[in-house]
Amino acid sequence: MNIESPKVTADKSQQEMFNFLTKVENYEQLMPESKEVFEVRDEKTFVFGLKGMPVIKLEIQETIEPELVVLGSTSDKFDFKLKAHIEALSENQNEVKMEFNGEFNAMMAMMVKKPLTKFINTLAENIGKL
Repeated sequence: MNIESPKVTADKSQQEMFNFLTKVENYEQLMPESKEVFEVRDEKTFVFGLKGMPVIKLEIQETIEPELVVLGSTSDKFDFKLKAHIEALSENQNEVKMEFNGEFNAMMAMMVKKPLTKFINTLAENIGKL
């Protein structure tokens, strides 16, 4: 399953946005209001839980400075990657698109597509408010 957010514009340089997205504690600011759990485990890992959803552990698995940050799930049951593509628009502005890639069976995909799409879009919207 592949879900992409609309591109959002933020008033930070591409490098500033990259630096923000490579600090796991900053993801708490991007979470939806339905967040019930957020805990930093180490400099590359955090866990979060949304109302009605299981707690998910994410870690920064790959970075390409200053344009890409890849978070990956550490669970075999819910294996996915969340990519933040950062594109410079000007010296003090960038555009970010969130991309979700996960392998799910058809039944699971049907159940999680709508909430995941909402989640990805909320992350992007909140990036645009930074």
